[in-house]
Amino acid sequence: MADDLSKRGPQDRSRVNVNEPWEVKHWCTEFKCTETQLRAAVKTVGVMVADVRRHLSK
Repeated sequence: MADDLSKRGPQDRSRVNVNEPWEVKHWCTEFKCTETQLRAAVKTVGVMVADVRRHLSK
């Protein structure tokens, strides 16, 4: 199923999808981080938003 780009925010708000450029932008804004920091966090702790948020707040 293709993403509906007319909707704002990620399709699944419990997971960070670093494969969609618009989602990367959304999460970088949400977490106040760079794309590099976001990708590193996802690589370290996985895609769950709570885990990424906890990791980036350290």
